[in-house]
Amino acid sequence: MDYVLIEAQYLPPIAFFASLSGGETLLIEKHEHYVKQSYRNRCQLVDVSGQRSLTVPVVHGGGKTLITDVRIDNAQKWVNNHWRSLRSAYGKAPYFEYYADDLHHILYSKPAFLYDLNVQLLSMCLKALRFETIVTETMSYLEKVENGVLDLRNAIDVKNPASLNGIYTPVPYAQVFGSTFVENASIIDLIFCVGPGAARIVKNSRSAEMNK
Repeated sequence: MDYVLIEAQYLPPIAFFASLSGGETLLIEKHEHYVKQSYRNRCQLVDVSGQRSLTVPVVHGGGKTLITDVRIDNAQKWVNNHWRSLRSAYGKAPYFEYYADDLHHILYSKPAFLYDLNVQLLSMCLKALRFETIVTETMSYLEKVENGVLDLRNAIDVKNPASLNGIYTPVPYAQVFGSTFVENASIIDLIFCVGPGAARIVKNSRSAEMNK
């Protein structure tokens, strides 16, 4: 397996990065249609109440809208709300101050399009993990993939935890709140809590089936 084909997600869960921890090239699906209620515009934090979902509000014409045409509804105060939630959840995390500025900068730059926001955040997260992953984009929509390409489009489903079977095996780490470990939270949870140790946990979270 040389490539992992997957959609761009908003501060993706750990499983997203576990699929890349074998050193594969990341092929982002740039020509898909937007899918509602997915990780494309939401992420899962861990806070005092347990798991909290943050959703980026979008404006689209309904029906089949290309992901690159999906505009963020920046008329809403979503950036302020997300940043308050992030600070509340991770302000006391060991590595929050180390990584917070980069995240703050991207969010408050308020990109017009969801796809652009997700790609910028992906680059930030890969840098924090020190993954030397090559990132490229599809030139057109791929109905079928060639040998050497693992198609994980829509495989990591926020509504179906069973979708992670064969991709992600939870590796507990110390989270800020609670004594019950929350699996497959946003990668930002792991980065803020563990810092330089995040990459090792991501790699250990990679399902053995991914290495076959």
